[in-house]
Amino acid sequence: MPEFLKLHSVNEAKQIFFENLGIAHPNSEIVASIRAVGRVLAEPIVSKEYLPAFSRSAMDGYAVRAVDTFGASESLPAHLKIIGELPMGTTPILTINSGEAALIHTGGMLAEGADAVVMLEQSLITAQGDLEVFKTVSQGENVIFKGEDVEPGDEVIPAGKLIRPAEVGGLFALGYTQVKVAKKPLIAVLSSGDEVISAEQTPEPGQVRDINSEALAVFIEQNGGEFKLYPIIPDNLEQMERSMRQAYGEADAVVVTAGSSASSRDMSADVIRQMGKPGVLIHGINIRPGKPTILAVCDGKPVIGLPGNPISALVIAQFFVKPMLKWMLGQTSDSPIPFVKAILSVNVASSAGREEWIPVKLVQKQDHVEAEPIFFKSNLIFQLASADGLMKISADETGKMAHSEVDVMIL
Repeated sequence: MPEFLKLHSVNEAKQIFFENLGIAHPNSEIVASIRAVGRVLAEPIVSKEYLPAFSRSAMDGYAVRAVDTFGASESLPAHLKIIGELPMGTTPILTINSGEAALIHTGGMLAEGADAVVMLEQSLITAQGDLEVFKTVSQGENVIFKGEDVEPGDEVIPAGKLIRPAEVGGLFALGYTQVKVAKKPLIAVLSSGDEVISAEQTPEPGQVRDINSEALAVFIEQNGGEFKLYPIIPDNLEQMERSMRQAYGEADAVVVTAGSSASSRDMSADVIRQMGKPGVLIHGINIRPGKPTILAVCDGKPVIGLPGNPISALVIAQFFVKPMLKWMLGQTSDSPIPFVKAILSVNVASSAGREEWIPVKLVQKQDHVEAEPIFFKSNLIFQLASADGLMKISADETGKMAHSEVDVMIL
């Protein structure tokens, strides 16, 4: 196994990886809109109707002609005749003429002749049953007009959009009870190592339960994919090649943990090089944790080799497995990674020349959020489980000073 020849930055590695992947062509399926949250839209949604379908009130109040309120004030209110109430859920039969008003409720259809709504709290009914208006309203005030949100032919949700509850509401508003979404990609997940056993087994001295497979499986599911777990691979080249080729043939992408560092036992890169062109693109990233990461494309199919240490594997999954899944789903709407500003509680040292991500706890103080570093060892999963986020130290920094402001990526 050759030593690492060049360490790429995270951004360089991403660029090389995705340039070789090219344009994704995800398969699609039809799902009920009520079940579409978290899925990626496969084709644009185009409105066939106006939304709202009629002009309606945005407030409880009185439908009026705006011109009849001009100059109204508390000292000199406008006086209007109340001619009735506009019903909900049907077309009003009333017409608002000059000097007239009608009671209207939020969402009610505006009557013919009316072009504004006076809020209840800006008016008063006199003893004689007339309406006093204490504030001038302009044309269109407190009114949502027909088609103000959407008109026929408008593209309301583009293809590649991640569907959230708001999009589901919009789909139902336009009568879309079903929607075409990208089919979830199937990701093969493998772990390797003679010392690794399944969670159901009791470890003997020198053995550890497999943490990475299950943690990565739920990470994949959380980010829009489906997973298939494969048996743990022993440190045997023939077995590694057989398992990897099986996974490669059955899934849309392969993620394998361990077997990526530059030791005599590690064989992942050698096997991946034989699986398709161009093969291994990146073997070594200038980041801690996660230096021995492998990024490969084998005949158009992505293959990622993650470090065996659980914290390293999950940190690198954030930077490469997650965007790989977005690519496979055709997700073009890229929600920003959630960061928060925090004040560092203690000094944190770092070696210049390598990007570093430190797990931190976030503690709400009276006037700020404090970041408490977790000085971790990368094979201790509960140190990551206790973290709220990851603090970045850039490659050109030698650390962070206590009481300085830092950016924390929320996990």
